[in-house]
Amino acid sequence: MSPADRRILVDIGSQRLSLLEGDRVIGRYPVSTGRNGVGEQNGSGCTPRGLHRVRLRIGDACPVGTVFRGRRPTGEVFDESLAAAYPNRDWILTRILWLTGCEPGRNRGGPVDTLRRFIYIHGCAESEPMGEPCSHGCIRMRNADLIRLFDQTPVGTMVEILAGDESGA
Repeated sequence: MSPADRRILVDIGSQRLSLLEGDRVIGRYPVSTGRNGVGEQNGSGCTPRGLHRVRLRIGDACPVGTVFRGRRPTGEVFDESLAAAYPNRDWILTRILWLTGCEPGRNRGGPVDTLRRFIYIHGCAESEPMGEPCSHGCIRMRNADLIRLFDQTPVGTMVEILAGDESGA
């Protein structure tokens, strides 16, 4: 199988992300999706549903814990002193897989555009819980898991985000 046969499935109900090659699961990881549930509206803090693809891969070869602001590395590496200095920051760490919607009117265009909402799969502080919805709409992962996923995910990889009632998993 080629990398073009790979796809990502995010099951919001189980808070799990699966990397598939054809029908075979080649990676499965706990995630944290939007605290506000599922939804597509800009400013909602919800995780968008439906079919997406990876538009950009950001952070290749950056150190684990690299801090990103506006999708650019700040030159900082996350540690407890940074966490203490900025206790309410939504940390975007290590790598970013920036998603774009593929379904006009659902997650592409207008007030439901996933790309314009800056929805990513990204790393977070190790203290952040996984397996429960706590993000601002993005899909958070453990940094080590994200690196494994990132290294196997080319631009253009399809990403399907399903609410718990939509998945068969």
